[in-house]
Formats: sequence, C-alpha cells, structure tokens
Amino acid sequence: MSQNQGGGQGMAQQEKTFGMLCHLLAAAGFVFPFGNILGPLVMWLVKKDEFPFVSSQGKESLNFQISVTIYAICAGALSIVGIGLVLLPVVAVFSLVMVILATIQANNGVPYTYPLCIRLIK
Repeated sequence: MSQNQGGGQGMAQQEKTFGMLCHLLAAAGFVFPFGNILGPLVMWLVKKDEFPFVSSQGKESLNFQISVTIYAICAGALSIVGIGLVLLPVVAVFSLVMVILATIQANNGVPYTYPLCIRLIK
C-alpha cells in the first residue's frame, strides 16, 4: 500500500491506474443513466481501502459527478423557460472536459481537484 499522495513520485502504477479509472468511469454516464455516479462509486468502494490515492480521487470524482447531476437536473428544469436548452449542453461539455483533465492528471499520479464541485463526501 502506497503512502504517497504527492506528485506521483514513488507511487505504484497500479495505484495511478485505479485512481485514473475513478475519473474515467464517469464517462459511463454518457451511455447509461447515472453511470457517471455508479462507475466511480464501484471503483472507489472496491479499492479505497487498498490505495490512499484511489480513496481521495474516488471521493473527488463522486463529488463532482453528484454535482454535475444536480446541475443537469436544474438545467433540465430550466428547459421549461428555454435557458435550460442552452445550459444542458454546456453542463455536458464541461463535465466531459473536466473528466478528461482529471483522468490525465490522475494517470500521472497527481491528485486532481474539480472546480465548481459540491463536496458532499468527505
């Protein structure tokens, strides 16, 4: 078990890979309803006790995906007045870009912190 949470120096590749998967599995939300939450949740629950990096990145990914889901629901509700029709694609693109950035950073062993994230899981 790796104790390093820093810049990826000395961190096992396996730990980086599982940390990366915590972010990458959020893309399942583009295929399955709530896959953006279920993918990171499963990875986090399976590996959080084994790898500290996976524990931190799993929580970060889950918090962001829950936040994005809340934003999408609000944008969907605002579709009634029209503005949601613009906001929904913005939320989707923002989510995808942030997931890609987080995936790359985690693969390098660098902890990623999402912007505009409601931190529900501590």
